[in-house]
Amino acid sequence: MADDIRYYGQLLRDKAFAKVGHLYPKVKDEHGDEHTVIAWIWARTVTNPNPANPVQVPLVRSWWLSKKKGHEAWIKPIVEDGSIRYEIQHNADGPKGDADGTMLKRGNAVSLIDGTPIPSDYVKSEGRKHGYGADLLAVVAEGNRARLYISPSEEQREAAKQASKPVEIPTELLANDPKNLWTPAYGLTEFADLFTNRQLTVLTTLADTVAEVREQVLADALAKAEKDPRWELGEPLDAGGTGAQAYADAISVYLSLAVSRQTDYSSSICSWHNGRDTIRNVFARQAIPMAWDYAEVNPFSTKSGSFLGQVNWVAEAIQNVPAHPKGEAQQADAATRDYKNVVVSTDPPYYDNIGYSDLSDYFYVWLRRMLKDILPSTVRTTLTPKAQELVANPYRHGGKEGAAEFFVDGFNHVFAHIRETANLDVPMTVYYAYKQQDEKSGTSTGWYALLDGLIKAGWEITATWPVRSELSNRMIASGTNALASSIVLACRPRPADAPSVTMRIFNSVLRSELTEELRTLMASGIDPVDLNQAAIGPGISVYSRYSRIREADGTDMPVQKALEVINRTIDEVMGDADSDYDADTRFAVKWYQSYGWAQENTGMADQLARSCGTSPDALVRGGVFEAAGGKARLLTPAEMNDKHWHPMQDDHVSLWEACIRMAGILDAHGVDAVAPVMAEAGERLAMDDIRALGFRMYHEAEKRKDTEGAIRFNNLVSMWDDLSLMADKETVARPAFQGELDV
Repeated sequence: MADDIRYYGQLLRDKAFAKVGHLYPKVKDEHGDEHTVIAWIWARTVTNPNPANPVQVPLVRSWWLSKKKGHEAWIKPIVEDGSIRYEIQHNADGPKGDADGTMLKRGNAVSLIDGTPIPSDYVKSEGRKHGYGADLLAVVAEGNRARLYISPSEEQREAAKQASKPVEIPTELLANDPKNLWTPAYGLTEFADLFTNRQLTVLTTLADTVAEVREQVLADALAKAEKDPRWELGEPLDAGGTGAQAYADAISVYLSLAVSRQTDYSSSICSWHNGRDTIRNVFARQAIPMAWDYAEVNPFSTKSGSFLGQVNWVAEAIQNVPAHPKGEAQQADAATRDYKNVVVSTDPPYYDNIGYSDLSDYFYVWLRRMLKDILPSTVRTTLTPKAQELVANPYRHGGKEGAAEFFVDGFNHVFAHIRETANLDVPMTVYYAYKQQDEKSGTSTGWYALLDGLIKAGWEITATWPVRSELSNRMIASGTNALASSIVLACRPRPADAPSVTMRIFNSVLRSELTEELRTLMASGIDPVDLNQAAIGPGISVYSRYSRIREADGTDMPVQKALEVINRTIDEVMGDADSDYDADTRFAVKWYQSYGWAQENTGMADQLARSCGTSPDALVRGGVFEAAGGKARLLTPAEMNDKHWHPMQDDHVSLWEACIRMAGILDAHGVDAVAPVMAEAGERLAMDDIRALGFRMYHEAEKRKDTEGAIRFNNLVSMWDDLSLMADKETVARPAFQGELDV
């Protein structure tokens, strides 16, 4: 089937190109040679608010096209006689800071023509009243093993203008959800508004041509019926058929999914990623943002965002999914369905984090166009159903309080209903991958609601495990300390005769069990970014095994209070190793807890150093500290990234120095440079202790909101096993020394 998806996907691409390929001309470089276009870079425009100069001015986030070293390229805007033209520059001397682009903070902008400030309210008003114009800034083309960035030409502008808006387009309205759907505030209220005319033309052409390709699939399948009766016409796929008609339907479904994927790369919300020289799709995060300069991809190229790329994604998915045993997928309401003889494994909605149905409509309006005759039972409604969707949407339920009540009541009901009829011989597993901490409690509303719903419904959490599930290159994780794994909770019904205990007993059991569980988790290869969330599981397991936990005033301890106690206990357990650290490391950890990488006066350094059994001078000699001119500070990983550091040649090596140096070297030079350093450090220090310090420092960096530091420590520890294997293969050169003279 995967091969057929690729074959008929190519046919679909070729048929669409025959119809609209003239809208996607090649581009000529400075030598007159033609190249296939990968993308056109456009900027939305508004009328300059200066009444003395009411011309169209561009709204540009950045003038940079590529920041790759040795391949830099940027757009140079040139203002001449009240108009603007654009030239591509191929050097590293491009604009920086506020000079890079015309968009400023909070949606404000500045006029490229005369410097007139353009307030955010004006930008929104122009979009709502008149719509935005568009100006071509650059053309990205296929070169010889590299991207070509070419200045825009009139020919390329005219090619885009040839595309008129199709008659049948998705005119459905985007939902009212300012948190996740940003475009309505700027006048882009219909789904069709999120696409250029050329994009609408090619997408409607691809969508409508799926039916033509289906006829070809059906004819090819029926041709096999003479030799194999399994290929007789049979019933449609929607009726449970397995013959030729059902197969043609199935291929059409997968081609429709490829077209659906193409909409994610063929929208005026897509942007150009100047760090990776590639298209950034609409759903780089779970929202529809607003884009000012946008990339219009050529779906008929062979590079980033091409249609055949989407076809191959779908084909690869099918190729890697087991064909046996036979499976079946059904849509059902979790609140009312029967769970008899069912093993439950669920990834529940995350409170108010993602507006699933509102976002799904972006794809649904296109899928329904293609599948209404193939899967009529699946796409009956004009838009996705929303009334019973179990998310805390304040715009749908009269504000935050109404949304919270709707979510909590529904959540608790579902878990209670599952407990009534599910197969209790097998634990229910619940996946969770959302981390967003509240500033006061240290826990998230979504996490609290999930745990509260489980426990109130009579479930006991018996085990928790991190499962690698998240792509590291997704936008929400790029440059952040987002979760790399899902946390899986294994749940069983709590016994009816579960005991009740006092707060004192709970704290004692929690401390005892959590200490051992943290050691187990750290040894299991979990990333530091996931440790805190995973460690909450063993803590809440202790909480959930009791029918009630009585606080000092006799009241029951709520889940939210339990989470605060668990987080506090994790902090205490993580700090238990302080007394085992060497003096330099003990000082450095305490200094970082108080001041991070910032400077403080040397008096404070001297006082803290004495209490830790060291001195500022010794710390400076140890290569981890700077103290001069009355100021002192820790050296950062970026300052300690010398890949030629040899621990075996140092008089004194602390855990802190080894950990910080390895984090800095990994960040600056990669894994190959860390392995020999780790091999030498292992001759002087216990590797498990350095790893444990990495976990500890990630934890401290998170508390200080030191994202850069947290990422460095997380990267070091998450790659520890691989680094250790590489270090084992290194030969450690020991320094020569004078032995005894036997006379």
